[in-house]
Amino acid sequence: MATTIVLKGLSISSYSLPLLRSWKTRPPAPSHPMTRSLKALFLPYNRIILRGCPSFCVSPNVNAEATAQPERETDNNEPTDNIKYAANLLDIRVGRIIKAWRHEEADSLYVEEVDVGEPQPRIICSGLVNYIPLNLLQDTKVVVLANLKPRNMRGVKSCGMLMAASDASHQNVELLVPPAASVPGDRIWFGNKHDQDNQPDPATPSQVQKKKIWELVQPHLKTDASRNAMIGEHLMQTSAGVVVCKSLKNANIS
Repeated sequence: MATTIVLKGLSISSYSLPLLRSWKTRPPAPSHPMTRSLKALFLPYNRIILRGCPSFCVSPNVNAEATAQPERETDNNEPTDNIKYAANLLDIRVGRIIKAWRHEEADSLYVEEVDVGEPQPRIICSGLVNYIPLNLLQDTKVVVLANLKPRNMRGVKSCGMLMAASDASHQNVELLVPPAASVPGDRIWFGNKHDQDNQPDPATPSQVQKKKIWELVQPHLKTDASRNAMIGEHLMQTSAGVVVCKSLKNANIS
């Protein structure tokens, strides 16, 4: 679903994200040429409405409708380098579902025990009951967003999010598929070998939440016509190869 921005009828395409961020805490001086227009807006962030695709995998700290402002895009509708950098701050890893079961207190949720390369597996809740049969989750490699704050999901502490693609109708949902040769714990990045070699350390869960990194990145995540997971023209990959989707082309990823 395309992202829509409403800012009291004004276009913000020419304003950079850092500039808007500075207005959040330090409005422009009275002599600033934009003051008269911005006075009616007061705080620009509070006038931003985003409509993104829903998160079927129940992100621990993200609602279906985000509230952060997306980074300005280039003229050809591709994300800027800032978006790719933000995406590489996410701790996205290869995981393997050890076992999965129905949540006892929530009809739409599964609970999964997932190996993400740590000493102990993580418990993750995902809203996939209406989309993926339980038997298809058992002993399955998945893509896990690992640096989100844990959230209590009807009595179960969920520590991460499974990443999935969905079509435009949101009726068909498929988990992203890591390369066959990948192993749990392999970190996933966006771009080429240079980007892998220069990948920043993951942001902390608090930073991801405070800076709304996931909300900034998610609207730009798609599968292409070959079912590759991408952000703009940058592939989502591990050292063993590219992350893909089983059958959904040109689909949203959340």
